[in-house]
Amino acid sequence: MAAAGPSVFLLMVSGQVESAQFPEYDDLYCKYCFVYGHDWAPTAGLEEGISQITSKSRDVPHALVWNFPIDVTFKSTNPFGWPQIVLSVYGPDVFGNDVVRGYGAVHVPLSPGRHKRTIPMFVPESTSKLQKFTSWFMGRRPEYTDPKVVAQGEGREVTRVRSQGFVTLLFNVVTKDMRKLGYDTGPSDSQGVLGPSPPQGLPP
Repeated sequence: MAAAGPSVFLLMVSGQVESAQFPEYDDLYCKYCFVYGHDWAPTAGLEEGISQITSKSRDVPHALVWNFPIDVTFKSTNPFGWPQIVLSVYGPDVFGNDVVRGYGAVHVPLSPGRHKRTIPMFVPESTSKLQKFTSWFMGRRPEYTDPKVVAQGEGREVTRVRSQGFVTLLFNVVTKDMRKLGYDTGPSDSQGVLGPSPPQGLPP
């Protein structure tokens, strides 16, 4: 009797939230979480995390280095809703309150192997000068109640935002059984780079 073929495929993601560039700010930390479709389910690892606080490097001006690890495995029957990682960066304002310094999101790379991504970050803005002054004075800057909204299109068109900073991510992606289910992700399905990351330069 022939063995039944696989009914699900696996997506294994490791790597790190490597570094950031926020020229105007220092002493920042980063939160991440994954957003994915209904057919996806995490089977191992962590789908959210919060990094340590880091300060700017004296060796590389404007560089904030976290090297905060990412490690999660998903299973799915359908590539629709392919996982995205959502990043939120926070730091102190002049009054010592933690305020958001940037949001950003990017899809996990589709093809197996090592990938580097630099994500442009943005912050929501108040719609009037009075609101801007009030939020600055009260120490309450505009921010999303749920950062996952960054990965969704619904309602985003009515939000005023401003670009601010970049975050660099390093992904090691491995897929399993996608080709057996008829999905072509490139020349090396079920292959990936799992060894330690070599030293990486910071984005220009």
